[in-house]
Amino acid sequence: MQCHCHHHHLTVLLPSNPNPTPNPLLPLQRVVHYRKRPLRSSSSLRALHSNCHQPFDSAADSDLPRHSRRQNALLLLLPTDEGAPSYLREQQGDDEDELTRKKIAEEYSLATRRVPRFPGSIDFPPAGILDPVSPDLRRVLLSDDDLTLKRTLEVRRGVAAETLKDALRAGKLSINYSTNLVSRLPEFMDRVVIGAAALKGVPEFAHMSFNARAKSYIQSSGIVALVKWLKHNHMTYPQIGKIICMCPGDLQLVRRIAEWLKSVYVKGESLGIVLIKAGPILERSLDTLEEIVNYLQKNGVRKEWMGFVISRCPQVLGLTMEELESRVKFYLDMGMNEKDFGTMVYDYPRALGFFSLEEMASKVQYLKEFGLSTEDVGRLLAFKPQLMGCSIEERWKPLLKYLYYFGIQRDGMKRILLVKPMIFCVDMETTIAPKVRFLQDIGVKNEAIGGVLVKFPSFLTYSLYKKIRPVVIFLMTKAGVSQKDIAKVIALDPQLVGCSISKKLEVNVKYFLSLGIHLQSLGEMIADFPMLLRYNIEILRPKYRYLRRVMVRPLQDLIEFPRFFSYSLDDRMIPRHELMVENRVNFKLRYMLAGSDEDFNQRVQDAIERRRRFESGHGNLDAYDGEASVIVSDSSSL
Repeated sequence: MQCHCHHHHLTVLLPSNPNPTPNPLLPLQRVVHYRKRPLRSSSSLRALHSNCHQPFDSAADSDLPRHSRRQNALLLLLPTDEGAPSYLREQQGDDEDELTRKKIAEEYSLATRRVPRFPGSIDFPPAGILDPVSPDLRRVLLSDDDLTLKRTLEVRRGVAAETLKDALRAGKLSINYSTNLVSRLPEFMDRVVIGAAALKGVPEFAHMSFNARAKSYIQSSGIVALVKWLKHNHMTYPQIGKIICMCPGDLQLVRRIAEWLKSVYVKGESLGIVLIKAGPILERSLDTLEEIVNYLQKNGVRKEWMGFVISRCPQVLGLTMEELESRVKFYLDMGMNEKDFGTMVYDYPRALGFFSLEEMASKVQYLKEFGLSTEDVGRLLAFKPQLMGCSIEERWKPLLKYLYYFGIQRDGMKRILLVKPMIFCVDMETTIAPKVRFLQDIGVKNEAIGGVLVKFPSFLTYSLYKKIRPVVIFLMTKAGVSQKDIAKVIALDPQLVGCSISKKLEVNVKYFLSLGIHLQSLGEMIADFPMLLRYNIEILRPKYRYLRRVMVRPLQDLIEFPRFFSYSLDDRMIPRHELMVENRVNFKLRYMLAGSDEDFNQRVQDAIERRRRFESGHGNLDAYDGEASVIVSDSSSL
């Protein structure tokens, strides 16, 4: 077989280290780079050409070691180490070429040597896993001492993990449960490795293998019994793994703390969450935890509430007594008494233990900018402590800009905050904006939307599809309100949205229809006075009876003036009707009931004067407006 290599440049492989040393870790430590360089000597080319046409096992090459195809492929596939120093130099003759080839062959003849193994060892990741690592980091990881230590630690961890799995299985735990739990205990595996290594210095365990010492350490730690107890208390294996890794020393401390939590009414399904999120609870004594609970009870948090408070805010147990006292004083200084403070903590425990004191103070100061005093803020937080969980930048400021766009000034925002503080806790995009768009869709003008929200802030807290839309549909289909008037009805009385359809609106509509009022006329009455549908039937009946039986007024008068039902029967209707009968005058309902008593008395005197002038022949009743009708007959005709 002839070689045509004289048509190409010669490829020369040069090692990064010219003096290789036998090392079992050499395949991982030696990283060789190669590059193509043409031979500049014509004599070298001729020599190479002549050698390529004769067998490779000639006497001239008998001193070179033979390599298998696998070893030759390894030479070409080794990764390039860009950080290694370059030993490229000019090749001036065949002697230098042969020397270089011999050095390469001697170095890589060690590539097939196996790494020493020992009982209990596991496979170490191949060198290819380190390829994505940066060259600088690769050099650090592949140093002799670091690599040996890393491999030893990985082996010991694997032995400890298998020993723990066997112990858990012996404790009647399933294979899957044991495997999943052990995978979440890396810190405990390190503890087992360290503990087993420490036992070697004890004469009793000096002659034992690492496996036996690891098994002894695991048995003495009591982890199997603890895992079974935690599992019995409704904890998941991720929670158990985190709790065991968090425990700084004796694992039985976990059980003692959990038993104490159960004594303060923390339920089993909440034990894992409290142990994980309570901060340094496993590093605290039971006396310190008891002191925290007693202090909260002293300031209004009932003992039967304590488990609920701790479950919803485990961070309370992570506070020092100085921090807890400063937080309690922060709220009591705003005018809260012990009862208000206790109910506030019960309603929203995070207001006490989750946020920093600086963040709490900044939110209180921001609420004062609405014109609230310190006591007002205290009452507000006692009623709605969830305000402490809202972000100023992410929630409050965007909401205020949105409300200001619809013409709501600071006084209006203050009313919304005091009447329905929950609005400042909900998401604007998903809760508030869709309801405002609904008002725009039914025809409410932008300048009137602000009035709707200020007049009835609860409108923004109702469900759009379960509450607001059904009420609007009922008014348009069952109450006779036309499409052009529905926006006026909602703008004048948005409280209708808060009424129950079956218990309030439908009952009132049936009552008015039973009086003989047509559906279209009822719709016009509602458009003129929407509050008509919010009165109780017990209030409507006596007024209507007095109108028809005593005042002897036609039903049309009621249709023309539906606000008749808004006036008091005893304080306004009866006294003014009796005064009109006494002076033999009569007014429409609008002029009879509207206005103050002084205006009404003046109106009666003017009517009497007109009648006197008419009777004396100096006037004509038709010349006066229709405000009053002069009664010239006997008063019994009224």
